[in-house]
Amino acid sequence: MELSDSVANAAAIGPDVRTGTIDDVEHIVVLMQENRSFDQYFGTLGGVRGFGDPRPVVLPSGKPVWYQSDGAREVLPFRPDGGPLGGKFLEELDHEWNSGHVAFNEGRYDRWIPAKTPGTMAYLTREDLPFHYALADAFTVCDAFHCSVLGPTDPNRFYMWTGHTGNDGNGGGPVLQNDQLGYGWTTYPERLERAGISWKIYQDVGDGLDAAGNWGWTHHAPYIGNYGSNSLLFFTSYREAGPGDPLYEKARTGTNAKAGEGLFDHFRADVLNGRLPQVSWLAPPEAYSEHPNWPADYGAWYIAQTLDALTANPEVWSRTVLLVTYDENDGFFDHVVPPYPAASPERGASTVPVTGEIYTGGGDFLNGPYGLGVRVPMIVVSPWSRGGWVCSEVFDLTSIIRFMEARFGVYEPGISPWRRAVCGDLTSAFDFTRADLGPLPLPDTTAMAPRDRERHPDHVSPLPADPALPRQEPGLRPARALPYDLRADGRTTPDGAFTIEFESRGPAGAVFYVTSPDGGPWTYTVESGKSLTATWPAGPYDLTVHGPNGFLRTFTGQPGDLETTLGSGTLVITGAPCEITITDGYGTTPPATYHLTPDTSVTHPVPLTGWYDLTVTSPTATRRLAGHVENGEPSRSDPGIIAEESSRP
Repeated sequence: MELSDSVANAAAIGPDVRTGTIDDVEHIVVLMQENRSFDQYFGTLGGVRGFGDPRPVVLPSGKPVWYQSDGAREVLPFRPDGGPLGGKFLEELDHEWNSGHVAFNEGRYDRWIPAKTPGTMAYLTREDLPFHYALADAFTVCDAFHCSVLGPTDPNRFYMWTGHTGNDGNGGGPVLQNDQLGYGWTTYPERLERAGISWKIYQDVGDGLDAAGNWGWTHHAPYIGNYGSNSLLFFTSYREAGPGDPLYEKARTGTNAKAGEGLFDHFRADVLNGRLPQVSWLAPPEAYSEHPNWPADYGAWYIAQTLDALTANPEVWSRTVLLVTYDENDGFFDHVVPPYPAASPERGASTVPVTGEIYTGGGDFLNGPYGLGVRVPMIVVSPWSRGGWVCSEVFDLTSIIRFMEARFGVYEPGISPWRRAVCGDLTSAFDFTRADLGPLPLPDTTAMAPRDRERHPDHVSPLPADPALPRQEPGLRPARALPYDLRADGRTTPDGAFTIEFESRGPAGAVFYVTSPDGGPWTYTVESGKSLTATWPAGPYDLTVHGPNGFLRTFTGQPGDLETTLGSGTLVITGAPCEITITDGYGTTPPATYHLTPDTSVTHPVPLTGWYDLTVTSPTATRRLAGHVENGEPSRSDPGIIAEESSRP
């Protein structure tokens, strides 16, 4: 693999560590690409929660979440034929609010094919995405990063620019589709401006960034302009700003490719001359945005040019964070059900208010949660995130603002309390005290640049005749420490009802997603340091609880037959007299058999740190307890991920 000279020269340069904290970050650069799901891009990447997830959600059909049905047949994830596919023009799918909520199906997550067509299940591999995979291998990939809305581009980008999409009904909101009518609530760059934090949008002006033009939208010339990705231009304060106004100078200026300028001329010049703002965003032309049907290769070229410009000045790069992510998933499937708030007491509960998180306005739009949306790729590229790490804390697009909050202290009141409770601020993806140095194995992207300046028809592929669930590359990744310490303990009450107590003892809250063959699903949001209890009617029970980073609890049985409590280093079991067996899903310890007797309990050792997957079985009941015990230190990714037998390419 070849490197451009500037990247090769910067590869050996570590971060400018002065305080060993986030304060050493002087520049935050955001490159938000378009319309790709995490599974579509990274489902086969080794060491992340992808197609080899050992604890997937089970659909109402009783099959794992990948077995999506159109009513007559099941469609599994498939790789389109004709690879490598990085240069192919794969089809765009429906990604509007209503189709997103149809696929979501009130949390059942089983209507993807009717809502999106079988094309939703298409995925790509390392062969198709060599640059994206190499970037993930060199830096830090976040495998629990979600878009913010179960809907299209503009609402999601409004979350990234403002923390919400006008959910309170003021300023022209809520915006649920790409209307671009002109809005009146305050954006985060305006807050940065008032606080004296420098910022800028890097873009091409296309046919003009004024009311007489198309605000950077150039459908007839997709290799120039900003594809409308600078959503600040849909706010009245920016539209009415004139020359000399900071909102004009920083958001409505850019390169002029029509006049012969290069797309990166201004960005590169600012980096080389020490003028890079504290916060900046890039808005690429349509052809480079990765929005289907545009090829992923074109986006790889654009990302590489961005990195090449940043590393042209090693001093600037040593103090910079580049966040590469995607605004939404298009219509592409991802297997992780996104965390979402309960719409009613019948559907769950929350210890934090969910005001502004449930749309109930009806009209042309289905009622339901705004989000979180589907998982999308996020690669944290910086001198503090080198080394091929995975970070599995739950994030969404508002986490980008919160990272800026953490660094520059400019608060965004538009982010809801519910999002702040369940989504992190991205700081867990970094180690500001050190950096992993060494070669930076990024492939040359010269051949990935557009071969012409034309649009091309969709690359259409038939479904495979013999569908099979794909597996991931083998191997583990170093994993960042996470702020989770979660509990979900179930027991029967004296009247035979079954209760689960959900608790978060760590610094981060979480959403617990509960399924049952007999109803649901339900969600329970628990803030850090709090708990809540849910109760199901008396009688037989069959409940499964999912939480962040592979957290799983299953409870099946009859009232009073078995009770388990997972503590610090021990699993305590009580219940009716019987023989129980405990098996280890990771195979690190042999099965253990115990005899329960009246008024006694069994204590079984559990690792104090690392991964665990224990199943307790009695003649009438089953408990499964799985997840990861955090101790504040880095660890390794889930060794239970099912991988290919062959070695990584």
